[in-house]
Amino acid sequence: MYSFTLIKKDKASSGRVGSITTPHGEITTPVFMPVGTQATVKTLSPDDLREVGAEIILSNTYHLFLRPGHGLIREFGGLHGFMNWDRPILTDSGGFQVFSLADLRKISDDGVTFQSHLDGGAKHFFTPETAVEIQEALGADIIMAFDACIPYPASRDYAGESLERTLRWAVRCREAKKDTGQALFGIVQGGMYPDLRKISAEALVDIGFDGYALGGLSVGETKPMMYEMIEASVPSLPEDKPRYLMGVGTPEDLIEGVDRGIDMFDCVMPTRNARNGTYFTSFGKVVIKNARYERDQQPIDPECGCSTCRDFSRAYLRHLLNAGEVLALRLGTIHNLFFYLNLMREIRQSLDQGRFREFKREFLAKRENKD
Repeated sequence: MYSFTLIKKDKASSGRVGSITTPHGEITTPVFMPVGTQATVKTLSPDDLREVGAEIILSNTYHLFLRPGHGLIREFGGLHGFMNWDRPILTDSGGFQVFSLADLRKISDDGVTFQSHLDGGAKHFFTPETAVEIQEALGADIIMAFDACIPYPASRDYAGESLERTLRWAVRCREAKKDTGQALFGIVQGGMYPDLRKISAEALVDIGFDGYALGGLSVGETKPMMYEMIEASVPSLPEDKPRYLMGVGTPEDLIEGVDRGIDMFDCVMPTRNARNGTYFTSFGKVVIKNARYERDQQPIDPECGCSTCRDFSRAYLRHLLNAGEVLALRLGTIHNLFFYLNLMREIRQSLDQGRFREFKREFLAKRENKD
């Protein structure tokens, strides 16, 4: 029920077009996945998501485990039935959230003991087997192996120890996974050390997964450093499996990632920024609270085809946000996600036409000369 087909490779870059088949439909890559942490993409309905062109969304294992619980969601037929979403879903393993708790968790080779941030610190224990079991109950089309995330900066010794633990946990996740028709992705770790990234990628391929993700990036490192880690990892990953860059990023990051052979992306940036009144456009960012937009009759982006840009002015959106109206959050989120998803469509088209590098140059130049 799951497969990946490589459709076309770009001759001038490592970019590629592919297709992922899942139990809930096809995904054309490169693809951006809107983040729906709590079984919802904040402020939007499933109809809104279909309208902006979302082919797949991401939900979070840690948050859904704590509330409302994977057992309850399973009673509704999994996330698809619970949230009335009929297209593919990817769930992360919860590793990043658990490790970000810092003082509220304790790591061992068996797993991680952590205190909930919701209910006064009730203790829970996550193992690789637990992460797989929860994700199987959630019913996502693509699930992630439980990994040991590290902060930036981190010493080489610490990065190496966490990498070895991630690989041991990856084996346990592979062994724990049942024949559910769900795809299981392994996660490349290794901090900001290119040789460790290469070791991690090669070891995960030896274990064998349906796809491979790059974790532990966009955590405070410089952009050149992030791109270097992608370049250190991708050549060791198989061409016939999708490659997923977790938690990244800006429109520029998406283009740079595709250039280096990445197929899948997710990030809270478009939705979070929309709720703060920062909108992505073809010429750069629009911070709608700025006084210059008080009487501006233009849409957010005159080149955008989303419903927000078709129907509303910058002046109106500025008014809504300043007045604390909820509609501002929804309209901004529609625009930002449409922009991201339309960018991915344009990237795929440029790859298909053999003009990706030209598209990249034009896109970046236009944003450098922003309004």
